[in-house]
Amino acid sequence: MTRKNLILLSLLLLSIITQGQQKTKGRALGEKWVDQNFSQLNRRQKIAQLMVVRLSEKRGNEAVFFEKEVAGYIKKYKIGSVCLFQGNAVQQALVLNQLQALSKVPLMVCIDGETGVGMRFGDIKPFPDQLTMGAMNDASIVYRVGRTIGLQCKNAGIQVNYAPVVDINNNPDNPVINFRSFGQDKYKVSLYGSRITSGMQDAGIMACAKHFPGHGDVSVDSHLDLPVINKSLAQLDSLELFPFKSLIRENVGSVMVAHLYIPAIDTTSNRATSLSKSNVTGLLREQFGFKGITFTDALEMKGVAKFYPKGEAAAQSLIAGNDMLCLPGDIKGSIKKIRKAIRKGQLSWPEIDRRVKKVLLAKYHLGLDTLKPIDTLNLSLRLNAGVDELKKEVYKNSITLLALQDAELLPLKHGTRVAFVGLGIEQENHFAAQLRKLYQADCYYLGSKSDSTRAKHLLQQTAGYDVVIIGMHSYARFPAKNFGISGATFYLLDQLQKKANVISFAFGNPYAIKDFKEAKNIIACYEDDELMHDTAIDLLEGKITAKGKLPVSVDRFPFGTGITTNFYLPVVSPERAGLDSATLMGIDSIAKNAIANGATPGCVVLAARNGKIGFFKAYGHLDYSKKEKTTLQTVYDLASVTKISATNISVMKLYEEGRLDLQKTLGDYLPWVRGTDKAGLKVFDILLHQAGLVSFIPFYRETIEIKTGQPKAGYYQAQPGGIYTIRVAEGMYLRKDYADTIKTRILKSKMGPANRYVYSDNDFIFLGMIVEQITGLTLDEYVRNTFYLPLGMTNTAFKPLEHTPLNTIAPTEIEKSFRLQQLRGDVHDPGAAMFGGVAGHAGLFSNAYDLAQLYQLLLNGGELHGVRLLKKETIAYFTAYQSSISRRGIGFDKPEKDNATRVTPYPTISASPQAFGHTGFTGIGVWADPKENLLYIFLSNRVNPDGGENTKLLSTDVRGAIQEVVYKAIIEEDKTPGSSRAIQSQQLKPANRRRP
Repeated sequence: MTRKNLILLSLLLLSIITQGQQKTKGRALGEKWVDQNFSQLNRRQKIAQLMVVRLSEKRGNEAVFFEKEVAGYIKKYKIGSVCLFQGNAVQQALVLNQLQALSKVPLMVCIDGETGVGMRFGDIKPFPDQLTMGAMNDASIVYRVGRTIGLQCKNAGIQVNYAPVVDINNNPDNPVINFRSFGQDKYKVSLYGSRITSGMQDAGIMACAKHFPGHGDVSVDSHLDLPVINKSLAQLDSLELFPFKSLIRENVGSVMVAHLYIPAIDTTSNRATSLSKSNVTGLLREQFGFKGITFTDALEMKGVAKFYPKGEAAAQSLIAGNDMLCLPGDIKGSIKKIRKAIRKGQLSWPEIDRRVKKVLLAKYHLGLDTLKPIDTLNLSLRLNAGVDELKKEVYKNSITLLALQDAELLPLKHGTRVAFVGLGIEQENHFAAQLRKLYQADCYYLGSKSDSTRAKHLLQQTAGYDVVIIGMHSYARFPAKNFGISGATFYLLDQLQKKANVISFAFGNPYAIKDFKEAKNIIACYEDDELMHDTAIDLLEGKITAKGKLPVSVDRFPFGTGITTNFYLPVVSPERAGLDSATLMGIDSIAKNAIANGATPGCVVLAARNGKIGFFKAYGHLDYSKKEKTTLQTVYDLASVTKISATNISVMKLYEEGRLDLQKTLGDYLPWVRGTDKAGLKVFDILLHQAGLVSFIPFYRETIEIKTGQPKAGYYQAQPGGIYTIRVAEGMYLRKDYADTIKTRILKSKMGPANRYVYSDNDFIFLGMIVEQITGLTLDEYVRNTFYLPLGMTNTAFKPLEHTPLNTIAPTEIEKSFRLQQLRGDVHDPGAAMFGGVAGHAGLFSNAYDLAQLYQLLLNGGELHGVRLLKKETIAYFTAYQSSISRRGIGFDKPEKDNATRVTPYPTISASPQAFGHTGFTGIGVWADPKENLLYIFLSNRVNPDGGENTKLLSTDVRGAIQEVVYKAIIEEDKTPGSSRAIQSQQLKPANRRRP
């Protein structure tokens, strides 16, 4: 077993020892180490192994260490763990080295480091708050933060990080969680919690999900008293408990139990959940099946100490079923109370022994069997390495444009007469300095102690400027007393924001934006440091676009608010895009009729012309229960549009780089194909679907019982582990060696005649493998890094459950055989599913705006956002007709060559011969037409819930009908608003619209 994985702490930890199961050599070594250390402990020391003691605290501006007291506990009791708090990195390391050298049984070192070791170490930079990360739309960055935090801990001699917070902050006035949560959405909290956990545990550090069963909906600080949550178990299960169940499935190593009073779980008066057997043993252990380590929240907190003083809290915590007692305070008294509970039969020594061995085995797998002193050479430098770069990436992806009344304000033009009003500061900070340098801004300040006279004076001084920029700085992080914002500040803020030319930046907790009641243009920045100041300046200058979404609801701004369109592909009125709004209204009736007739539960339609989106609308719901509305951000399974949106653009890139020759063969690129009848197939013919490959192979049928549709034994497992690593659906993991079987089935498939058009998934399965062979990266890694991230397409990904909250993804089929479940976030195509969700022919998910950026890049000749990703010549070559026997371009689909005479034109009668695009089985359509500089995107989940049986979207040609309306709405170029001929024409007659 590798220490890196920490899978459920050696899969049930103690049960491996006690149940006499067959042991591997690694397990035997672990057990031997556990037994050697366990044998050193007397009864008091066994109890002390379950304790975590404080190593330091802050007094005034100084960190005070308790190394002498802790050394005494080690000598007398063999204390099991310490928790790090204040102090600098080298201080902490020197004390730890001293204490570890003293310990006969190595100490497990913990830290409360939600934002990394910098949350506690004074000389280390902290990572952004979890709420800041919750504003991002890219979970892969959260993973990288988690991994970096894990490596920090590793270098600092720490084995356990009390993070992440997976409480859902559904109470804006929460005095203890608030900005420490990823937000109010259970799906995002679950996803981001699991990604940061995976990052830390992949670095070899135990993560800790806290605070079970959910500390988000409280208005009392548990450090001061016992909060009460009056919710039913059903309410808790639907919200607060959701992320914990998710992280337990993802094998989080430990859970911290909160001090809450929840009568629905335990009616005993004033019994905190941390001390409740119903909560710890009944709910967490037995009902949810958690087998890892449980830590109590700090037992010195008033939420428990008030009602269970002098060691009683420690005894009750163990009786409840906890493993580790965090900060029990009175060590001697706690041991005494625990021994008394054993004598009274409330606990037993076998129970204590089992927990001690469980903790020791955790220590072994966390590397404490080979403990080395912490290297203090350049320690601060090493712990700070890479933090700024990753923070900057978080900031660029989190900064949120909440309101923009005047689109002309951003980017802010140089030469504009600018005034900056810094609220909460009395002198120039970095943001003000940058504004003064770049825009020659006049800067004014209103400190937190300034009075209304000063505020009124500043109001007069800032009159007459073209633009006034407000920076709200240095306000409190928690919401008590309105974040400490003064009355004078509120007055000036209110008066300034009534003006249209004011841009407001909130540098801190976004909940404070509730007081920006008159603001017309607002940007949530979440943090108040120089890196965030630079990010805000980059947004002002147009160097970046706002990508964030508000992670909580704040007054008039609901959860998910965020204007994420960029300056290079703006959403404008139809006429500004060269489209007639009256004609486009015809789309409404087509879409609504399709939904009413059961062709699809919902859809999103986007039309852009001349680099501007003139129509962007969502219709219907995510399924026929009508509980969740479709939104402009809804992510869809693109099915075969994957072929052109991932594989084909990768082929284009490799072609123009000279790394892929279209005239070469499969055998030239894929060694495992050589010696078969597939080896001589030309890449060019494969791209045209005329190489002779069969269209489809139902790989999954060999793995299921045909009569029942149930999976056969031996192919799948409910949880990942061992050889079962390929996720095909929720609770269904395929053997990893089956990938070789799939390759064999493709190689042995019958060949059709050459030079005949047969649309085939197998063509693009091969092409995806060629991309991987050439680049040395998986297809999803290559295309994401090469195309999606440079374009800011954060919602576009294979395996979207690793990137996107579940509730933003449209469900597809309720599969009646093979996976036997509602598919949501797992690829609909069964073949792609058996490749783990990443295949050349299917598996990509995206939303409409992301896709629009990619295809606008192609319409622009390979450039967008000032970034060039492809050459114009490459695009022209691949999107032109290239086959004498079909309508195909190279990889791309195209209009039928004889559209003018066809009964059913494809994709629509008005599409020019230059047009290129593709459709997808799930109900997708993407078409770009260079002749009209026109882009059309239609996204739906027509396969919900019955799969391919529902053909209404196809038979009624909904996609083509809407596309034709878009063509009819085209305004001739000389009639586009703003041109001189358009102005003259509008005085004489309505706009002349192009007709087929």
